[in-house]
Formats: sequence, C-alpha cells, structure tokens
Amino acid sequence: MKHAGVSKVYIILRKGKWDIPSYLGDGSQFGMHFAYLMMRLPFGVPYTLDQAYPFVKDKTVVFGFPDILFECNKAFPILVKKMQSRNCDIVLGLFFSDQPEKADLVAFDKKRRVSKIVKKTKPTRLRYTWGVAAWTPVFTNYLHEKLKDFDTSAFIEKELFISDIVNFAIEDGLQVEAVQVSGKPFIDIGTPEGLAGARGRFMSFSNR
Repeated sequence: MKHAGVSKVYIILRKGKWDIPSYLGDGSQFGMHFAYLMMRLPFGVPYTLDQAYPFVKDKTVVFGFPDILFECNKAFPILVKKMQSRNCDIVLGLFFSDQPEKADLVAFDKKRRVSKIVKKTKPTRLRYTWGVAAWTPVFTNYLHEKLKDFDTSAFIEKELFISDIVNFAIEDGLQVEAVQVSGKPFIDIGTPEGLAGARGRFMSFSNR
C-alpha cells in the first residue's frame, strides 16, 4: 500500500484482538499512519469496512484482506493507475486461481470490464480470482447506503460478502474493471492448508 502512495491505514478489529495494534504500533516503523477501528456488526466484510466510512467517505481507498499473502509490491500502484486512467469506480486486482472451485472468480471481457463475480461454484472456464481492490468515493458511499437496505436479522446464519456488494454495484450501473496484479496465486492463510503452504513458501525463501 505504501508503494501506491498510501499514508493512512485503517485496521478494523474484533474485540480482544489487542495483539495486533501491540505488534504493528502506530505505523511509524513503516513510514505510515495506522489507526484502529472496532467492528460493530459481525455480518461480514461489508459491515466491517463500513466502520471506516466517516474517515474515508471522500477518499480513494485501497483494500486488502489481512489473511491474503502475495509477492508483488506493485499490486496497489497497478490498481490506482488503472482506476485513474480508466475513470472507473472500482478496480479488482486479479490473481490466477490454482483452486478455482474454492474461489470467487471474476468474469470480465476483453477490455477487462467486470460483468460478475461468480462465487465458489462448480467447474468453470473462469480462472482468475480477486484478492485486492481500489475504489473511489462513489463505491464507498454506495456500500454505506446499500447496507441500510438490509435486514441484519437475515444474516444470523448467512454472511454478506464484499463480492455480493460488488455484484449489486455492477447491476446498479457502477463501472467495475479488473487488472492482473501478480503472475502467482495468492495464499489464503485463513485456511489450515494455506497457512502450512505459506510457512513452507516464505520460510524457505527467508532461509536462502
């Protein structure tokens, strides 16, 4: 994110995750400014993101999941450059998926305009998933207003995903595009096999 010119980072936490700010601090060691916000509604990433709304509603936002690891310092600069040159509302950063049956896959045309995010599904010809994104205040405000439409009682057993909101945004006419940011699949350390794979990949790299 720093490579893309980001100076302010908002990290949104669940109650009890005090080890994270204790470890990362105020961001000065990275030459950035970190702030910590608390989750309020536990119904999915869109609600978590909306906690930052008062602070980012008029800003360009770059977004990454805390359990997604990838090797590419240019990912966020690529996203920002694409968004600025194409004047679109959202840009999704694409990664080749080595497990497409377990991924949210991105359907896009030759001009990289996204028509839909296809959630974990049967075998398909789609091969790219997304793991990072950038968006303008248009999407930040769309997300904020869209969440007002939902009855949160419906999400007691069903989580709302950010891919759901992106699909709603496409249906409502927002301009969503995609760009490949890495030639390698990302690693999801939110799964046991992903964590094991990350340990093997990055520990062996650090020991070279």
